[in-house]
Amino acid sequence: MYCGEYFSIDAEGLDEELNNKSSVGSELRDRIEDRGFSVSKNALLRREIDPECLFCWSRVPGVDNERLLQFLIQDFELTWLKNAHISISKKDDKTLVIARGKRSVEFSLSAKRDRVTLNLEDGSSYEFPVKKEGTELFVYNFRWLITDKEKVYILKKVLNKLDIYCGVRQKQIKHEKPTTYKEIDEDGKERRLMPTDVRERLERIPDEDVELFGMDPKSARPEWMVLTVLPVPPVTARPSITLESGQRSEDDLTHKLVDIIRINQRFMENRDAGAPQLIIEDLWELLQYHVNTYFDNEIPGIPPARHRSGRPLKTMAQRLKGKEGRFRGSLSGKRVNFSARTVISPDPDIEIDEVGVPEEIAKELTITVNVTERNLELMRETVRRGSKNHPGANYVRRADGKKVKVTESNHETLAEELDIGWKVERHLVDGDIVLFNRQPSLHRLSIMAHYVRVMPGKTFRLNPAVCPPYNADYDGDEMNLHVLQTEEARAEAKILMEVQRNIISPRFGRPIIGGIHDYITGLFLLTRGERKFNKEEALDILRDIDIEDLGEPAGTMDDGSPYWTGKQIFSAILPSGFDLQFRGKVCVKCEERGLRCEKEKCPREAYVVIRDGKLISGVIDEMAIGSFKGMIIDRIFRVRGEEAAKKFIKKASRLAINYILQAGFSFGISDEDISREGKEEIREVIQEAEQKVERLIRAYEAEELEALPGRTVEETLELLIMQELGRARDEAGEIAGRYLGIENSGVLMAKSGARGSILNLTQMAACVGQQSVRGERIMRGYQDRTLPHFKPGDMSADARGFVRSSFKDGLSPAEYFFHAIGGREALVDTAVRTSQSGYFQRRLINALQDLEVKYDGTVRETRDTVVQFRYGEDGVDPSKSVGGKSVDIDEILREEIGASA
Repeated sequence: MYCGEYFSIDAEGLDEELNNKSSVGSELRDRIEDRGFSVSKNALLRREIDPECLFCWSRVPGVDNERLLQFLIQDFELTWLKNAHISISKKDDKTLVIARGKRSVEFSLSAKRDRVTLNLEDGSSYEFPVKKEGTELFVYNFRWLITDKEKVYILKKVLNKLDIYCGVRQKQIKHEKPTTYKEIDEDGKERRLMPTDVRERLERIPDEDVELFGMDPKSARPEWMVLTVLPVPPVTARPSITLESGQRSEDDLTHKLVDIIRINQRFMENRDAGAPQLIIEDLWELLQYHVNTYFDNEIPGIPPARHRSGRPLKTMAQRLKGKEGRFRGSLSGKRVNFSARTVISPDPDIEIDEVGVPEEIAKELTITVNVTERNLELMRETVRRGSKNHPGANYVRRADGKKVKVTESNHETLAEELDIGWKVERHLVDGDIVLFNRQPSLHRLSIMAHYVRVMPGKTFRLNPAVCPPYNADYDGDEMNLHVLQTEEARAEAKILMEVQRNIISPRFGRPIIGGIHDYITGLFLLTRGERKFNKEEALDILRDIDIEDLGEPAGTMDDGSPYWTGKQIFSAILPSGFDLQFRGKVCVKCEERGLRCEKEKCPREAYVVIRDGKLISGVIDEMAIGSFKGMIIDRIFRVRGEEAAKKFIKKASRLAINYILQAGFSFGISDEDISREGKEEIREVIQEAEQKVERLIRAYEAEELEALPGRTVEETLELLIMQELGRARDEAGEIAGRYLGIENSGVLMAKSGARGSILNLTQMAACVGQQSVRGERIMRGYQDRTLPHFKPGDMSADARGFVRSSFKDGLSPAEYFFHAIGGREALVDTAVRTSQSGYFQRRLINALQDLEVKYDGTVRETRDTVVQFRYGEDGVDPSKSVGGKSVDIDEILREEIGASA
């Protein structure tokens, strides 16, 4: 139906306009005349009537409103109008009235090019976008009303007003699993609905109503869900195999199809022979069972179909769903060519963006190179080496596309024949860019681009500084390598995935690549105190590092020879003009203790000051160069760029390793030894804590213990005991640390952040402490006691899981049992937590995978719906932020105040 907007004509020019105006005009004439409408010179169709009214041509003299109604029904399939009457309102010639019986609804529709406005009689007005392109404009097609809840509400409002429904009461439908449906009458009688009944009812649903269900009637009608035919998959989907005995074994799907055909045949034979209804129904149920288990053999309430051996059949649904199914197992995650997997091992001498590849793997994986004038001789030499010698070639592809394997017998011939336009599949060589990955791939940095360095051996070599983003260690971890095959892929990997481009984590905005373990320990030892090195020692530490000038010596030794300090040696790897101030890991936060911070004069060397590339004060620890914290790496990356940060990490790691090789560093069982005085102090602390616990228990038994707010007396007792024993363990750890001293390797590693914690040292050297299950002391075990070693009703510290011994001294049998109970909970909790978080992440990824940050800063889904007007509500990319903050105001103020001071 067309609007006067398209045809602004008078009566005299109507025929000419319809014939000559455009194809639109001729189409209108044809459609009007096809439906029996007359188009004569008495007809009026003027813009002056209402150029925007969709129904303006309905007022053409001689046009019957009933025939207009039929036009609506036939042309737009609005079957709900069949028993209705359409007319123009008496009060307003722009308002239409659709009446059905005694009920009616008044509304007007108007269109402005891409919008249709529905005005209801209660004064409400709704606009809908016209989705149909081209010249034809739909009048009131309900397909516009199904895109959101508001439009569905309007549709229901109009339909309810017209009372277009048939008025037959819907009976209650009862579903008995798996496939039985019954209809319950008003008097409570049940009648079984057969599939033919269901299909017949579904067939009556008009296409307009099917669209309301969110279905496209052209591709999916509801009655199609009731099968009348069963598609049989080709034998490629259900191949048979020949067993070692020579017998042929068919696929599970074939077994089910045979069952279906056999029962179906029996069903038809019995039906045709006039068998009793009971037998017919039993056969029908059996046929239904076989069809059900053909599609899904794990339906609850239905016994699965099994082989004679008892193994359940793997039918259609089992092949598709789940982790090992077609989608997740074969399509989303599959094995690919040009990939390798092996164990990783450390190599601090390679660059952080390199990966050491075994020569055996490099000879197997290839990169295709196009032969040109520039590389013809090089490629000939490569082919001449053959496939056994590295760097050689495995295949040659001729200009006609024929692929030829390079062998010992033909490599010389192929090298001579090699010409421009051919392709050579050569071995991996140093400098090739590849993707490196460790599973599980939990975040973006689990896959990064590295450059190949071919090495002897059978393991991938990785710089330890790059372990944190992969969450890798060297206790048997395996990693995957993928060789990129096109220039586009290699360019994309270089621009987006290079290691140095991902030094700053996209999660928290701090360096995720940095020093770990020996790197931190070495630099901590090097820069701590006033360590003096003569020229030979200093140059030995700085070997392999591109240093042009050692700088002026700090002074002279007793023998008159010059010396350099550890801080000076570390300063040699800092960029010139580099300034930074921060508190180190060893800082004890004097302000929180009511003391004044000494800053550069800090006795613990916790305040790091770097001016013009010189380390003035402080010690280099985890806060300075460690992964996840590394203030120096962070500042160099932001101020000097990614290449400068990469070079600094390389120099710092080599400096640390060289110093440790020179000075030595180890941690053994004797490093946990504490003097007799220290052990006595620890014993007194634990004894005092146990006495306090006894007093609490006596107060509880005497009903003198007051309950804390929100807790019972029993909960209060347990909480106070846990607090007291925890305090005792911490105090024992402080005593142990004091007697061990900062020179102790364990204390040094914990304080610097290289490895472990003071708690680990406490348990090794002083006291393991209270063991807990679900955050409480151990309560379960035998009746009214935890172990048979204790009396029933004993609530003391020893009887409820307190381990007073240290790992160094060894645990008693009861302490060992308690420790095993607590450790078992940690193991189970770790496994459960891993599976839960993995499943939760998978659901999140599936839910959010369509979201995209557009160039206008908004976050939208595929339908262009705005989810966030600014990404993260602040528009800040965490990888470009400073620890999550878009601007580090504190650092700016510190720099300005320091500059003015």
